[in-house]
Order: sequence, then C-alpha cells, then structure tokens
Amino acid sequence: MQWIRGGSGMLITGDSIVSAEAVWDHVTMANRELAFKAGDVIKVLDASNKDWWWGQIDDEEGWFPASFVRLWVNQEDEVEEGPSDVQNGHLDPNSDCLCLGRPLQNRDQMRANVINEIMSTERHYIKHLKDICEGYLKQCRKRRDMFSDEQLKVIFGNIEDIYRFQMGFVRDLEKQYNNDDPHLSEIGPCFLEHQDGFWIYSEYCNNHLDACMELSKLMKDSRYQHFFEACRLLQQMIDIAIDGFLLTPVQKICKYPLQLAELLKYTAQDHSDYRYVAAALAVMRNVTQQINERKRRLENIDKIAQWQASVLDWEGEDILDRSSELIYTGEMAWIYQPYGRNQQRVFFLFDHQMVLCKKDLIRRDILYYKGRIDMDKYEVVDIEDGRDDDFNVSMKNAFKLHNKETEEIHLFFAKKLEEKIRWLRAFREERKMVQEDEKIGFEISENQKRQAAMTVRKVPKQKGVNSARSVPPSYPPPQDPLIHGQYLVPDGIAQSQVFEFTEPKRSQSPFWQNFSRYCEGIKKPNRSKGVSDYDDAGVDFCSGNILHSGCFFYHWGFPCCSTSGSLQFCI
Repeated sequence: MQWIRGGSGMLITGDSIVSAEAVWDHVTMANRELAFKAGDVIKVLDASNKDWWWGQIDDEEGWFPASFVRLWVNQEDEVEEGPSDVQNGHLDPNSDCLCLGRPLQNRDQMRANVINEIMSTERHYIKHLKDICEGYLKQCRKRRDMFSDEQLKVIFGNIEDIYRFQMGFVRDLEKQYNNDDPHLSEIGPCFLEHQDGFWIYSEYCNNHLDACMELSKLMKDSRYQHFFEACRLLQQMIDIAIDGFLLTPVQKICKYPLQLAELLKYTAQDHSDYRYVAAALAVMRNVTQQINERKRRLENIDKIAQWQASVLDWEGEDILDRSSELIYTGEMAWIYQPYGRNQQRVFFLFDHQMVLCKKDLIRRDILYYKGRIDMDKYEVVDIEDGRDDDFNVSMKNAFKLHNKETEEIHLFFAKKLEEKIRWLRAFREERKMVQEDEKIGFEISENQKRQAAMTVRKVPKQKGVNSARSVPPSYPPPQDPLIHGQYLVPDGIAQSQVFEFTEPKRSQSPFWQNFSRYCEGIKKPNRSKGVSDYDDAGVDFCSGNILHSGCFFYHWGFPCCSTSGSLQFCI
C-alpha cells in the first residue's frame, strides 16, 4: 500500500477511489480534461501527481487541477489497511492530515469529524486574517511614502471588517462546540444568527480583481517586493505571497455551503441541530450565489462599456454610472404622451434605466441613441387589450410606464403576447435586482469604471463582426507527468484569457449586386454628421454586405433580442 500526499495536503491512498467535491468551476476546451461546476462530486481515480489528478463524473473521465477540489472528510469506500499510525488511530483528528477510507464509522463519529474540521478551519482562518491585518496592512499604513490611502483601500478592501465579523462568529461557534462529544455540538444557529454579516464578503470579492491588478503594478518595483517579504517574515507567516493571503476570504465564503452540506449529510433528522443546519445551508448557498452573481456582473462591465461606445450620438451619463447588468432587450412600438406618435424603437433594459435606440435605415446593425427612461421613477402598468383613453388608440399586447411624480406616461406595444409577458417579467426582475443591490450595498467603484473605459479605448474599432469573449483562465498540465496506461496528460493549454470568435461569412445576395448597379453614382452620406434618416445625401450600401440585423448584442455576448423563446445568449 502506497500512501501519497495529494495536492490538497491530505493523505490519500494511491490505489483506491476517493470522493472529492468541487470548490471552483473548471471550464475547459481540452478533450482530455474533466469539466465540472462547483459542488459536483468527483471520484478521484489517480492522485499520484500533486498538481493534476485523474477523476470521473458519471461516465466522463479526465484530468483536473487538484487545487479545484476538496476531499471529503468521511470516505465510505472500502480500502486496504494503511500505515500503522493511521489504522491504530494515532492521527490527530484536528490536524490537516486525515485518513480517507474505512474502518467503518457510525454516523455520530462522522458528524464529529465534520464538526472538528469546521472548527479547525475557522481557527486557522482567523489567524490568516490577523496576519493580513497586523502583518501587512498595519505595516503599510506606517509607510506613507509608499502607499496612499486609496491604494490601501484597493489592495485590502474591507478586510478589517471581515476580521472583526469572523472574530464574533468564531466566539459563538466556540460556545456551541462540545469538546467532549463534538457530534452533540449545535452550530447551525450560529450561521443563522450571523447570516446578515456574511454579506460583507460581497464587497471584498467584488474588489478582489482590482486588488490583484494594483498589486501586480506595485510588484514591478523591487522596493515593494522586498517590503512585502519583510512584512511576511516579521509576522512569521507561512511562505505564501501576499496575493495568496488576500485570496483566502474569497475561497472561505465559497467553502461554507460545502461544509454545511457535508454536516447535514451526517446529521440525523431527530438531531436537535438538524433543522438549523438545513436552514443554514440554504442561507449560505444563497449568499454565495448572490456574491458570485455580482462578481460576474462586474467582470462583464467591459462589454457594457464597449456596447455603449458602439452606439452613435450618445448623450448624457454613461451606462456604468448607474447600471451594471443588461436584463432584457427587444424591439417594440412606443408612444410618448406629449407627442402621441407611434415610433419603432429598440429598448435595452438595465438595472435603474432603460435605453432607447433607433436602427439605421440601411445598416440595421447600427444604433442611434434616442433617450432613456429612469426606472426608479416609473411603475409598470399592465393593461388589457382595447381602447386607451389617454392616447385614444386601440391597444393589443400593450403596457405602460407611469411616472408617479410628473404623471408622464409611456405606452409600449409588443408584437406578441409572449413578448409582452417576457417584458413584464424583466421589469419585475429589474426591481428585485435593485432592491438586493441596495440591501448589500453593491456598486461599481470608480476604479472599475476607469478600467472599463481604458479597455474600450484599447479595443480597435472593426467593421466586421469579430467579437471577444472572456472565458475562465486555463491552467497548464504538469511538466513531467507519469504515464498511466491509456490516460494521457492534456496537451499544453493556452494562457490567453480571451478567445476571439468570428461569425461565419454569409454569402452575398445577388439582390445587392443588381441594386448597387442601378444606384451607381449615388453619393454616400457623411457619417461624421451623424446621418441616420438618409435625406438627399444618398445611402450607404456597405459594399453589399448585410450584417446580423436581428440581434445587436450578437457581437457582445449579451442576451439575444431576436429569440422567440426564453432569454438566451448569442454564441
């Protein structure tokens, strides 16, 4: 029997099958790698390489990064006898090395193992937070010649608030912990009592990308490299770079649902802690889902900034000044009360506002800005088919936006009833999103807005339909892998975080060739003047090329407005 220390720091057997739970999503395009989502259960078939393991989910097998999973504390697969210190029970149950596999344990012992793991990780986590606050942040504040207050806010975020919160949380956990009989501990109520406090992680996670970027800039200067290393040595911290310490809170908030799910699994239904653990699991899953959702929104703000830059004749504040998410988009007929004239417009519903655009008459992929509606001041009114007294028109598939302060009314007509229902659902989702953002204090920082603006300026303007879409970073396979039968280590994975997708070229229609021949000599309009309705200046036939006219966000990876079914994303 060979015992190998795997990448997670736990002892596992080299010839047994153990189970692990995914902590992070593993997105891959390589055919010999195993893709999974956070929370998936993976059978680890081979862990002889410390960085890349071979595993199985259902019928799929492949390589995956060992750091992306967490081995289960209690393994139920039968294995051979291990080293004497393990089989004799000489391993400290509170240590980081746990023997995976049997001997069989009853439910109480399994629950005790999970409780001990939770308590152990919380104590270690508190030490990590203390090291960051006292070892790094406190020392940085003494060096005003090297760090400004703004830099420290970007790098460390609200880490001190998290430290204070976790101190109170751990104190309550210790009160509920039964040292003599850990399986009798009732820790579920602690999570419920502190559930609102966990929302402070949202601000930290949203800021983490900015922190990494700021640290990356500073580390180009050897002075900062030596300073941070001196801080680590002075605090007697483990040999991890500062960015590794700052990643700890992001990892921690994602682990709570996994730990509570495992605790619930080994808690009998007649246990006094059962219903509290079940409720705590639901709460922490909701917290992590909301945090992940908001982090995703921040990662997509570059696309919103790029889209705004493509809209001609833009006026007023930027979208990112108030909004961070495109909720729905589509084309409808619209009547505004002072004018009473039916107009066809394309509407883009963001949180807090809805932007109105007009299609170019010839280049249907080009949009012109025509205004916006402040959704914070309006209420949505569903109206039945029939005659409207305010506008004196017949209505079908219509709804109104009513300004509660000025009594202004906007009337909208969807093409189909299904489209109207989707719009009404989108308006409800917009209000819900705004309320949740206000609850947790979600907002886009000025630094993130500047970064998005800089990204837009760096992107070259193209006449084609090429678009860039972000994908999760890939990780390289081991350099010197061991060969295991038919299993082959994955090929080198490109480090680029952005892939470019090009829309397939469409065949040129003979209509445009004939049409252009008859219209030779017509002067093209001056685009710099913002011509949109094409007067006597002529028209631009774009060399006979027709671009995607059904979906303006096709190029940006946003929801497609031309779908007749549920909300979809163009690919």
